[in-house]
Amino acid sequence: MTRHVIAPVDELPPGTRKFLDIDGRPIAIFNVKGEFFGLLNRCPHQGAALCEGPLIGLAQSSDPGEIEYTKLGEIIRCPWHGWEFDIRTGQSYCDPKRFRARAYPVNVESGSAVVKGPYVAETIAVSVESDYVVVDL
Repeated sequence: MTRHVIAPVDELPPGTRKFLDIDGRPIAIFNVKGEFFGLLNRCPHQGAALCEGPLIGLAQSSDPGEIEYTKLGEIIRCPWHGWEFDIRTGQSYCDPKRFRARAYPVNVESGSAVVKGPYVAETIAVSVESDYVVVDL
C-alpha cells in the first residue's frame, strides 16, 4: 500500500471535502467534526459522482410519526438517484447487502512522519579536494 499525502489538516476544516484522483481512482476525503474519511467517488448503483451529493443525516423511526435524525453530516446522498451511504463505512441504506461504496482509511500524521515522503531525488556525490569542489557523475 502506497501512502499519499493529501493536504495539511488546516486546508480541510470540519464539514469540508476534497476531491482528488489517486492512481486513477476518483476519491473524496471528508472532514466530519475533526475525523477524516475517504470514499470512492463513484456510486455503486449507476456510477454517479457519489461524493458530489449532499451530506445529510440518517432518519430513523421507533414509532409511527416519530422521526429522529442521527449521524448528521455522515450520510452522503447520491446526486442522481438519492441512494444514501455512510461515509464512515460505505454502507448503503437502500440495499446494504448488495451495494457498498468503497471506503478508504484516512489518517492524520505529524509533518515529521510524512516529511520523508515516497519520492527520492537522485543525489550526486560531492567532495572537496585541495579547495576544489568536485562532482562525481
